[in-house]
Amino acid sequence: MPALEIDWATAVATAKALVRPGPDITPEEAHDVVAELRSMVPDAERHVAAFTRLTIPDVHVPVAVVDRIGWVKANVDGFRVVLEPLVERLSAKRTGGEPPALLKAVGSRVTGVQVGTIMSYLASRVLGQFELFIPPGEGENGRLTLVAPNIVETERRLGVDPHDFRLWVTLHEVTHRTQFTAVPWLRGYFLDNVSAYVDATDLDPSALMGRLRDAAAAVRGAVTGDDNASLLEALQTPQQREIVGRLQALMSLLEGHGDFVMDGVGPAVVPTAELIRERFNERRKGSGPVDRVIRRLFGLDMKMRQYAEGERFVNAVVEAAGMDGFNRVWEGPENLPTQAEIADPALWVARVATPASVEAAPKKRAPRRKKADDPGEDASA
Repeated sequence: MPALEIDWATAVATAKALVRPGPDITPEEAHDVVAELRSMVPDAERHVAAFTRLTIPDVHVPVAVVDRIGWVKANVDGFRVVLEPLVERLSAKRTGGEPPALLKAVGSRVTGVQVGTIMSYLASRVLGQFELFIPPGEGENGRLTLVAPNIVETERRLGVDPHDFRLWVTLHEVTHRTQFTAVPWLRGYFLDNVSAYVDATDLDPSALMGRLRDAAAAVRGAVTGDDNASLLEALQTPQQREIVGRLQALMSLLEGHGDFVMDGVGPAVVPTAELIRERFNERRKGSGPVDRVIRRLFGLDMKMRQYAEGERFVNAVVEAAGMDGFNRVWEGPENLPTQAEIADPALWVARVATPASVEAAPKKRAPRRKKADDPGEDASA
Protein backbone atom coordinates (compact mmCIF):
# COMPACT_ATOMS: atom_id res chain seq x y z
CA MET A 1 0.00 0.00 0.00
CA PRO A 2 1.57 3.30 -0.98
CA ALA A 3 2.12 5.90 1.70
CA LEU A 4 -0.50 8.62 1.86
CA GLU A 5 1.69 11.36 3.31
CA ILE A 6 3.38 14.11 1.31
CA ASP A 7 6.83 15.36 2.25
CA TRP A 8 6.15 19.07 1.77
CA ALA A 9 9.78 20.08 2.27
CA THR A 10 10.73 17.77 -0.59
CA ALA A 11 7.96 19.29 -2.72
CA VAL A 12 9.33 22.82 -2.17
CA ALA A 13 12.93 21.72 -2.74
CA THR A 14 11.97 19.94 -5.97
CA ALA A 15 10.08 22.96 -7.27
CA LYS A 16 13.01 25.24 -6.43
CA ALA A 17 15.38 22.99 -8.37
CA LEU A 18 13.15 22.73 -11.44
CA VAL A 19 11.42 26.10 -11.77
CA ARG A 20 12.62 28.30 -14.62
CA PRO A 21 14.36 31.59 -13.77
CA GLY A 22 12.29 34.73 -14.07
CA PRO A 23 12.76 37.61 -16.53
CA ASP A 24 15.82 39.83 -16.44
CA ILE A 25 14.80 42.77 -14.26
CA THR A 26 16.67 45.16 -11.97
CA PRO A 27 15.82 45.45 -8.26
CA GLU A 28 14.50 48.97 -8.88
CA GLU A 29 12.22 47.76 -11.68
CA ALA A 30 11.01 44.88 -9.53
CA HIS A 31 10.20 47.30 -6.70
CA ASP A 32 8.17 49.49 -9.08
CA VAL A 33 6.23 46.49 -10.46
CA VAL A 34 5.30 45.31 -6.97
CA ALA A 35 4.21 48.81 -5.94
CA GLU A 36 2.10 49.28 -9.06
CA LEU A 37 0.35 45.93 -8.72
CA ARG A 38 -0.51 46.64 -5.09
CA SER A 39 -1.84 50.09 -5.96
CA MET A 40 -4.14 48.66 -8.64
CA VAL A 41 -6.10 46.40 -6.29
CA PRO A 42 -8.36 49.05 -4.64
CA ASP A 43 -9.29 50.58 -8.01
CA ALA A 44 -10.00 47.14 -9.45
CA GLU A 45 -12.23 46.35 -6.48
CA ARG A 46 -14.36 49.44 -7.08
CA HIS A 47 -14.75 48.68 -10.78
CA VAL A 48 -15.66 45.03 -10.15
CA ALA A 49 -18.15 45.85 -7.39
CA ALA A 50 -19.92 48.45 -9.53
CA PHE A 51 -20.15 46.15 -12.55
CA THR A 52 -21.19 42.94 -10.74
CA ARG A 53 -23.55 44.60 -8.23
CA LEU A 54 -22.15 42.30 -5.55
CA THR A 55 -21.87 43.71 -2.04
CA ILE A 56 -18.39 43.23 -0.65
CA PRO A 57 -18.27 43.07 3.16
CA ASP A 58 -15.70 45.13 5.02
CA VAL A 59 -13.28 42.28 5.72
CA HIS A 60 -9.50 42.16 5.63
CA VAL A 61 -8.12 40.24 2.67
CA PRO A 62 -4.32 40.48 2.40
CA VAL A 63 -2.64 41.11 -0.94
CA ALA A 64 0.65 39.33 -1.71
CA VAL A 65 2.87 40.12 -4.68
CA VAL A 66 5.35 37.24 -4.93
CA ASP A 67 8.03 35.66 -7.07
CA ARG A 68 7.85 32.10 -8.40
CA ILE A 69 9.26 30.40 -5.33
CA GLY A 70 7.04 32.58 -3.16
CA TRP A 71 4.06 31.25 -5.12
CA VAL A 72 5.23 27.66 -4.55
CA LYS A 73 5.65 28.18 -0.80
CA ALA A 74 2.29 29.91 -0.49
CA ASN A 75 0.53 27.07 -2.29
CA VAL A 76 2.29 24.42 -0.23
CA ASP A 77 1.08 26.21 2.90
CA GLY A 78 -2.44 26.25 1.49
CA PHE A 79 -2.31 22.58 0.51
CA ARG A 80 -1.21 21.66 4.00
CA VAL A 81 -4.11 23.55 5.58
CA VAL A 82 -6.60 21.61 3.46
CA LEU A 83 -4.94 18.27 2.84
CA GLU A 84 -3.33 17.27 6.12
CA PRO A 85 -6.65 16.85 7.99
CA LEU A 86 -8.04 14.98 4.99
CA VAL A 87 -4.98 12.71 4.79
CA GLU A 88 -5.53 11.80 8.45
CA ARG A 89 -9.09 10.81 7.64
CA LEU A 90 -7.92 8.84 4.63
CA SER A 91 -5.30 7.08 6.73
CA ALA A 92 -8.01 6.02 9.16
CA LYS A 93 -9.78 4.23 6.29
CA ARG A 94 -6.70 2.21 5.44
CA THR A 95 -6.79 -1.48 6.39
CA GLY A 96 -3.87 -3.77 7.11
CA GLY A 97 -2.04 -1.52 9.56
CA GLU A 98 0.63 1.09 9.02
CA PRO A 99 3.27 0.47 6.35
CA PRO A 100 6.88 0.01 7.50
CA ALA A 101 8.53 3.27 8.57
CA LEU A 102 11.10 3.16 5.74
CA LEU A 103 8.45 2.52 3.08
CA LYS A 104 6.33 5.30 4.55
CA ALA A 105 9.23 7.78 4.49
CA VAL A 106 10.28 6.86 0.96
CA GLY A 107 6.69 7.02 -0.27
CA SER A 108 6.12 10.48 1.20
CA ARG A 109 9.30 11.75 -0.47
CA VAL A 110 8.32 10.28 -3.82
CA THR A 111 4.95 11.99 -3.53
CA GLY A 112 6.72 15.21 -2.56
CA VAL A 113 8.83 15.03 -5.71
CA GLN A 114 5.70 14.49 -7.81
CA VAL A 115 3.92 17.47 -6.24
CA GLY A 116 7.04 19.64 -6.57
CA THR A 117 7.41 18.76 -10.25
CA ILE A 118 3.85 19.82 -11.04
CA MET A 119 4.25 23.01 -9.04
CA SER A 120 7.47 23.91 -10.84
CA TYR A 121 5.58 23.73 -14.12
CA LEU A 122 2.76 25.95 -12.89
CA ALA A 123 5.03 28.38 -11.00
CA SER A 124 6.28 29.98 -14.21
CA ARG A 125 2.79 30.24 -15.73
CA VAL A 126 0.38 31.38 -13.02
CA LEU A 127 -0.15 35.14 -13.14
CA GLY A 128 -2.33 35.40 -10.07
CA GLN A 129 -4.91 33.65 -7.94
CA PHE A 130 -7.22 34.02 -4.99
CA GLU A 131 -6.05 31.64 -2.27
CA LEU A 132 -8.97 30.27 -0.30
CA PHE A 133 -6.97 28.47 2.35
CA ILE A 134 -4.02 30.04 4.12
CA PRO A 135 -2.35 29.17 7.44
CA PRO A 136 -3.97 30.39 10.69
CA GLY A 137 -2.88 33.87 11.66
CA GLU A 138 -2.43 35.02 8.05
CA GLY A 139 -6.09 35.82 7.47
CA GLU A 140 -9.48 34.14 7.64
CA ASN A 141 -10.89 35.40 4.35
CA GLY A 142 -8.29 34.19 1.88
CA ARG A 143 -5.49 36.05 0.14
CA LEU A 144 -5.11 37.71 -3.26
CA THR A 145 -1.79 36.75 -4.83
CA LEU A 146 -0.13 38.21 -7.94
CA VAL A 147 3.04 36.63 -9.38
CA ALA A 148 5.13 39.60 -10.48
CA PRO A 149 7.82 37.91 -12.62
CA ASN A 150 5.23 35.97 -14.61
CA ILE A 151 3.20 39.09 -15.27
CA VAL A 152 6.31 40.97 -16.44
CA GLU A 153 7.49 38.08 -18.61
CA THR A 154 4.07 37.67 -20.24
CA GLU A 155 3.56 41.37 -20.97
CA ARG A 156 7.00 41.48 -22.61
CA ARG A 157 6.32 38.43 -24.76
CA LEU A 158 2.97 39.81 -25.83
CA GLY A 159 4.41 43.23 -26.53
CA VAL A 160 1.52 45.00 -24.79
CA ASP A 161 1.30 48.06 -22.58
CA PRO A 162 2.60 47.01 -19.12
CA HIS A 163 0.19 49.18 -17.12
CA ASP A 164 -2.84 47.95 -19.08
CA PHE A 165 -1.80 44.32 -18.85
CA ARG A 166 -1.22 44.49 -15.11
CA LEU A 167 -4.62 46.05 -14.53
CA TRP A 168 -6.23 43.50 -16.88
CA VAL A 169 -4.82 40.64 -14.80
CA THR A 170 -5.69 42.35 -11.53
CA LEU A 171 -9.33 42.80 -12.58
CA HIS A 172 -9.68 39.06 -13.15
CA GLU A 173 -8.15 38.06 -9.83
CA VAL A 174 -10.06 40.73 -7.88
CA THR A 175 -13.26 39.27 -9.37
CA HIS A 176 -12.43 35.95 -7.69
CA ARG A 177 -11.73 37.77 -4.44
CA THR A 178 -15.13 39.47 -4.78
CA GLN A 179 -16.90 36.18 -5.45
CA PHE A 180 -15.63 34.53 -2.29
CA THR A 181 -15.99 37.54 0.02
CA ALA A 182 -19.42 38.60 -1.22
CA VAL A 183 -20.65 34.98 -1.25
CA PRO A 184 -19.23 33.49 1.97
CA TRP A 185 -20.88 30.07 1.63
CA LEU A 186 -18.75 29.32 -1.47
CA ARG A 187 -15.70 28.48 0.63
CA GLY A 188 -17.56 25.89 2.71
CA TYR A 189 -19.20 24.39 -0.37
CA PHE A 190 -15.83 23.91 -2.02
CA LEU A 191 -14.23 22.33 1.07
CA ASP A 192 -17.23 20.05 1.64
CA ASN A 193 -16.84 18.67 -1.87
CA VAL A 194 -13.09 18.18 -1.41
CA SER A 195 -13.82 16.28 1.83
CA ALA A 196 -16.40 14.15 0.04
CA TYR A 197 -13.82 13.44 -2.67
CA VAL A 198 -11.42 12.07 -0.05
CA ASP A 199 -14.16 10.00 1.58
CA ALA A 200 -14.88 8.45 -1.83
CA THR A 201 -11.31 7.19 -2.22
CA ASP A 202 -11.22 3.44 -2.77
CA LEU A 203 -8.15 1.87 -1.17
CA ASP A 204 -8.91 -1.67 -2.33
CA PRO A 205 -5.67 -2.97 -3.94
CA SER A 206 -7.40 -4.45 -6.99
CA ALA A 207 -9.29 -1.22 -7.62
CA LEU A 208 -6.07 0.75 -7.26
CA MET A 209 -4.32 -1.48 -9.79
CA GLY A 210 -7.16 -1.03 -12.26
CA ARG A 211 -6.94 2.76 -11.98
CA LEU A 212 -3.18 2.63 -12.36
CA ARG A 213 -3.66 0.75 -15.66
CA ASP A 214 -6.11 3.45 -16.73
CA ALA A 215 -3.54 6.07 -15.76
CA ALA A 216 -0.89 4.40 -17.91
CA ALA A 217 -3.32 4.47 -20.83
CA ALA A 218 -3.96 8.18 -20.15
CA VAL A 219 -0.23 8.90 -20.33
CA ARG A 220 0.00 7.11 -23.69
CA GLY A 221 -3.07 8.98 -24.94
CA ALA A 222 -1.66 12.36 -23.88
CA VAL A 223 1.51 11.72 -25.84
CA THR A 224 -0.32 10.46 -28.93
CA GLY A 225 -2.81 13.34 -28.94
CA ASP A 226 -5.97 11.80 -27.48
CA ASP A 227 -7.98 14.81 -26.26
CA ASN A 228 -9.86 12.64 -23.78
CA ALA A 229 -6.71 11.42 -22.03
CA SER A 230 -6.38 12.83 -18.51
CA LEU A 231 -4.17 11.27 -15.85
CA LEU A 232 -6.18 12.81 -13.02
CA GLU A 233 -9.51 11.51 -14.30
CA ALA A 234 -8.08 8.03 -14.80
CA LEU A 235 -7.17 7.85 -11.11
CA GLN A 236 -10.66 8.76 -9.90
CA THR A 237 -13.43 6.45 -8.72
CA PRO A 238 -16.91 6.85 -10.29
CA GLN A 239 -18.14 8.68 -7.17
CA GLN A 240 -15.14 10.98 -7.32
CA ARG A 241 -15.87 11.79 -10.95
CA GLU A 242 -19.37 12.86 -9.90
CA ILE A 243 -17.92 15.17 -7.23
CA VAL A 244 -15.38 16.53 -9.69
CA GLY A 245 -18.27 17.23 -12.06
CA ARG A 246 -19.84 19.52 -9.45
CA LEU A 247 -16.53 21.26 -8.84
CA GLN A 248 -15.89 21.64 -12.56
CA ALA A 249 -19.29 23.28 -12.99
CA LEU A 250 -18.44 25.64 -10.13
CA MET A 251 -15.03 26.48 -11.58
CA SER A 252 -16.55 27.05 -15.02
CA LEU A 253 -18.97 29.51 -13.41
CA LEU A 254 -16.28 31.34 -11.42
CA GLU A 255 -13.78 31.60 -14.26
CA GLY A 256 -16.43 32.44 -16.84
CA HIS A 257 -17.74 35.17 -14.55
CA GLY A 258 -14.17 36.45 -14.14
CA ASP A 259 -13.72 36.74 -17.90
CA PHE A 260 -17.17 38.28 -18.32
CA VAL A 261 -16.35 40.97 -15.75
CA MET A 262 -12.96 41.57 -17.35
CA ASP A 263 -14.65 42.10 -20.72
CA GLY A 264 -17.32 44.33 -19.21
CA VAL A 265 -15.00 46.52 -17.15
CA GLY A 266 -11.91 46.29 -19.36
CA PRO A 267 -12.77 48.57 -22.29
CA ALA A 268 -13.53 51.48 -19.94
CA VAL A 269 -10.38 51.25 -17.84
CA VAL A 270 -7.94 49.24 -19.97
CA PRO A 271 -7.62 51.04 -23.33
CA THR A 272 -5.73 48.19 -25.01
CA ALA A 273 -7.90 45.36 -23.61
CA GLU A 274 -8.87 44.07 -27.06
CA LEU A 275 -5.26 43.92 -28.22
CA ILE A 276 -4.28 42.10 -25.04
CA ARG A 277 -7.03 39.55 -25.65
CA GLU A 278 -5.98 38.92 -29.23
CA ARG A 279 -2.30 38.47 -28.42
CA PHE A 280 -3.08 36.33 -25.43
CA ASN A 281 -5.00 33.95 -27.66
CA GLU A 282 -2.17 33.84 -30.20
CA ARG A 283 0.36 33.02 -27.51
CA ARG A 284 -1.86 30.18 -26.34
CA LYS A 285 -1.96 28.70 -29.83
CA GLY A 286 1.81 28.89 -30.08
CA SER A 287 2.63 26.60 -27.14
CA GLY A 288 5.17 23.90 -27.93
CA PRO A 289 4.53 20.15 -28.22
CA VAL A 290 5.92 19.33 -24.75
CA ASP A 291 3.74 21.99 -23.16
CA ARG A 292 0.69 20.64 -24.99
CA VAL A 293 1.37 17.10 -23.76
CA ILE A 294 1.70 18.29 -20.17
CA ARG A 295 -1.50 20.30 -20.42
CA ARG A 296 -3.36 17.34 -21.90
CA LEU A 297 -1.93 14.93 -19.36
CA PHE A 298 -3.12 16.92 -16.36
CA GLY A 299 -6.43 17.91 -17.88
CA LEU A 300 -5.53 21.60 -18.33
CA ASP A 301 -6.76 21.70 -21.93
CA MET A 302 -10.10 20.36 -20.76
CA LYS A 303 -10.09 23.02 -18.07
CA MET A 304 -9.63 25.76 -20.67
CA ARG A 305 -12.62 24.43 -22.60
CA GLN A 306 -14.68 24.49 -19.41
CA TYR A 307 -13.71 28.11 -18.80
CA ALA A 308 -14.82 29.01 -22.33
CA GLU A 309 -18.15 27.29 -21.64
CA GLY A 310 -18.41 29.22 -18.37
CA GLU A 311 -18.00 32.54 -20.14
CA ARG A 312 -20.64 31.57 -22.69
CA PHE A 313 -22.96 30.60 -19.82
CA VAL A 314 -22.59 33.95 -18.05
CA ASN A 315 -23.01 35.91 -21.28
CA ALA A 316 -26.17 34.00 -22.19
CA VAL A 317 -27.75 34.31 -18.74
CA VAL A 318 -27.06 38.04 -18.43
CA GLU A 319 -28.47 38.60 -21.90
CA ALA A 320 -31.61 36.64 -20.98
CA ALA A 321 -32.13 37.70 -17.35
CA GLY A 322 -29.96 40.74 -16.76
CA MET A 323 -27.31 41.08 -14.06
CA ASP A 324 -29.79 40.79 -11.20
CA GLY A 325 -31.22 37.63 -12.69
CA PHE A 326 -27.75 36.16 -13.09
CA ASN A 327 -26.81 37.12 -9.53
CA ARG A 328 -29.38 34.66 -8.21
CA VAL A 329 -26.63 32.12 -8.80
CA TRP A 330 -24.96 33.40 -5.62
CA GLU A 331 -27.99 32.91 -3.35
CA GLY A 332 -27.17 29.33 -2.37
CA PRO A 333 -25.66 26.02 -3.54
CA GLU A 334 -29.02 24.95 -4.96
CA ASN A 335 -28.77 27.79 -7.48
CA LEU A 336 -25.38 26.78 -8.85
CA PRO A 337 -25.50 25.51 -12.43
CA THR A 338 -24.97 21.87 -13.23
CA GLN A 339 -22.63 20.82 -16.01
CA ALA A 340 -25.68 20.33 -18.24
CA GLU A 341 -26.82 23.88 -17.47
CA ILE A 342 -23.36 25.28 -18.16
CA ALA A 343 -23.65 23.72 -21.62
CA ASP A 344 -27.28 24.89 -22.06
CA PRO A 345 -27.82 28.15 -20.11
CA ALA A 346 -31.53 28.22 -20.97
CA LEU A 347 -32.00 25.28 -18.59
CA TRP A 348 -30.60 27.32 -15.71
CA VAL A 349 -32.64 30.42 -16.63
CA ALA A 350 -35.82 28.31 -16.64
CA ARG A 351 -34.96 26.69 -13.30
CA VAL A 352 -33.59 29.64 -11.33
CA ALA A 353 -34.10 33.03 -13.00
CA THR A 354 -37.84 33.38 -12.31
CA PRO A 355 -39.82 36.09 -14.12
CA ALA A 356 -39.83 38.27 -11.00
CA SER A 357 -36.05 38.38 -11.03
CA VAL A 358 -35.64 39.02 -14.75
CA GLU A 359 -34.79 42.58 -15.74
CA ALA A 360 -34.43 44.05 -19.17
CA ALA A 361 -31.19 42.90 -20.71
CA PRO A 362 -28.65 45.67 -21.30
CA LYS A 363 -29.28 47.46 -24.57
CA LYS A 364 -25.61 48.05 -25.19
CA ARG A 365 -22.69 45.84 -24.24
CA ALA A 366 -19.03 45.66 -25.02
CA PRO A 367 -18.40 43.63 -28.18
CA ARG A 368 -17.82 39.97 -27.45
CA ARG A 369 -14.25 38.91 -28.01
CA LYS A 370 -12.64 35.59 -28.61
CA LYS A 371 -11.99 33.60 -25.46
CA ALA A 372 -8.63 34.12 -23.85
CA ASP A 373 -6.98 31.76 -21.45
CA ASP A 374 -7.53 32.33 -17.77
CA PRO A 375 -5.02 35.07 -16.85
CA GLY A 376 -4.58 33.31 -13.54
CA GLU A 377 -2.85 30.44 -15.27
CA ASP A 378 -0.43 31.29 -18.12
CA ALA A 379 -2.57 32.43 -18.51
CA SER A 380 -2.84 27.96 -17.42
CA ALA A 381 -4.30 25.57 -12.33
